[in-house]
Amino acid sequence: MKQVDTKTVRLKAMDYLARREHSRRELALKLARKFPDSDELDRVLDTLAADGLQSDRRFTGSFIRLRVQGGYGPQRIRAELRQRGISDALIVEQFSEQDVDWFAVAEVVFLKKYADVNLDDPRERAKCMRYLQYKGYDIEHINALL
Repeated sequence: MKQVDTKTVRLKAMDYLARREHSRRELALKLARKFPDSDELDRVLDTLAADGLQSDRRFTGSFIRLRVQGGYGPQRIRAELRQRGISDALIVEQFSEQDVDWFAVAEVVFLKKYADVNLDDPRERAKCMRYLQYKGYDIEHINALL
């Protein structure tokens, strides 16, 4: 197989980053699939981070905002960030910087899907609870709504 040069790997990484923010781990996985025999990946990722083109901090903030707009709760967002290689310390830092009112977000999600549902029916109530848990809300948020 042909060895890929640093410039080619960097250009592909910048192409990915131009579309959306990526965590270092996500970017490394994508580049490893594209260039499986390249020894340049770590060097390119280090250079991109040093140049400010790739930032796990910026990715985390952007990801949290995007998922909150999608109606997802803190538990699910944290789990998804961990899957993307973000450290727990950075997750905690970014969550405190975002200053999200999770009760308000949960209420919007709840009203959007269950505004007309009779919560006196145990089956409907359980269904609603399962949905909110799936979306990533704590039992504290769910109980406040129900």
